[in-house]
Amino acid sequence: MSFKDPLDEKSGAPHPAASPEGGAEVELGHLPVMADEVIETLAPRPGSLQIDATLGGAGHAERVLEASSPGGRLLGLDADEAAIARSARRLARFGDRAVLRRANFGELAEVAPAAGFGQVDGLLLDLGLSSFQLADVERGFGFRAGGRLDMRFDTSRGRPAADLLATMDQNELAALFRRFGEEPFAGRIARTIVETRSHSPVETAEQLAALVERAVPAPKARRTHPATRVFQALRIAVNDELAALEVGLASSLVLLRPGGRLVVLSYHSLEDRIVKRFIAAEQRGCVCPPQVPICVCGRNPNLRSLGKSRTPSAGEIAANPRSRSARLRGAERIAA
Repeated sequence: MSFKDPLDEKSGAPHPAASPEGGAEVELGHLPVMADEVIETLAPRPGSLQIDATLGGAGHAERVLEASSPGGRLLGLDADEAAIARSARRLARFGDRAVLRRANFGELAEVAPAAGFGQVDGLLLDLGLSSFQLADVERGFGFRAGGRLDMRFDTSRGRPAADLLATMDQNELAALFRRFGEEPFAGRIARTIVETRSHSPVETAEQLAALVERAVPAPKARRTHPATRVFQALRIAVNDELAALEVGLASSLVLLRPGGRLVVLSYHSLEDRIVKRFIAAEQRGCVCPPQVPICVCGRNPNLRSLGKSRTPSAGEIAANPRSRSARLRGAERIAA
């Protein structure tokens, strides 16, 4: 089961001091989740090389650049062109210490060395959506914002979510909702979508949310909208997020120098499970079966766990409800 509402992800609402008119003041008021904990775990030193592979609103990147001053440099990646533009404005004061590239973190192994970050001291992955994406009415990430069901981080590649709803058969849709949304009513929802599209295409966030609400029995008490898991599943499928996460985590072993740190913020159980298993496997090293008395695989540990996962404080959750289901895990690269 997911441990959060995936439509309340990653970044906070604008800071209370931000201007309600929008623009740069609101962008600068963007609240990064668990910012103090991220900096404490990442431990950026002056002059160090860091990667923020999921820029979002650039709140974490700003803190990392401040902590690594003077001389520290940061490579920031995001598949979303709008996020790169926002981050460039927010980080302009750091000059050439901030290097930004439009890329998915699944492309880290190629993009980072090409940008001069072949060996780094820290790598941050803050998974999920930013508040800017949730509010984007053009892409339909959240049913609260509405809009066409696109859901692509990078709109120049891949298929929009509306295309999947229009072309996948009932069994395929049900399997998608079960696998990526852990949705208990996947079959009923898929059937309702297929029946509806036979006479009217399902193309907007509002349409899909209403269909799911109609298909799912109403519980006595409900904390989240019934379409939450379906939207999560579609977004993960459209962006191939879990596969990209596995590739990005594997890339950390290549990019982090000994003593370098990996920090990951995840927002639902599917992501967190991948991160937890990756760190455990790389900390263990040996993959020989338990019945083998001595190691014959010769595989050495690559990571040292930095302790149990951490969650936001009660104070942060009160100030920023979207942080409530964040989970932070960290590990340190050790010499092979």
